[in-house]
Amino acid sequence: MPEACPCDTGKPYAACCGALHDGRRVAATAVQLMRSRYAAFALGLSDYLVQTWHPSTRPGSVDIDPAMTWTGLEIEATTKGSAWEDDGTVRFAASWTSGRHHGVLRETSQFALVDGRWVYVNGIVHR
Repeated sequence: MPEACPCDTGKPYAACCGALHDGRRVAATAVQLMRSRYAAFALGLSDYLVQTWHPSTRPGSVDIDPAMTWTGLEIEATTKGSAWEDDGTVRFAASWTSGRHHGVLRETSQFALVDGRWVYVNGIVHR
């Protein structure tokens, strides 16, 4: 696993998203879960993505394109999603490359607190 966390916090992976990915901690906020899901995409951790998806919108599996490299994450805005709330949104920009192509995925993701754990509900992609 990488030394620096792919989620761009500047923290070591083991003390950041690694602790969520291996089950040592659960996300305390919607933003923390969003960052951990971005890192899971970057590291190819499809099981974590499925586990952190809301049961009502969860796919049977998540296929991660091995040719895509996630290169950066910027949190643009948040609404609610703190430790004492039960829902929230996170607007983000995630940079990627694939071969000679590159781009930015901009999305507003919705999160909910279910049984004491933050989960991803759905997202709206911005063009």
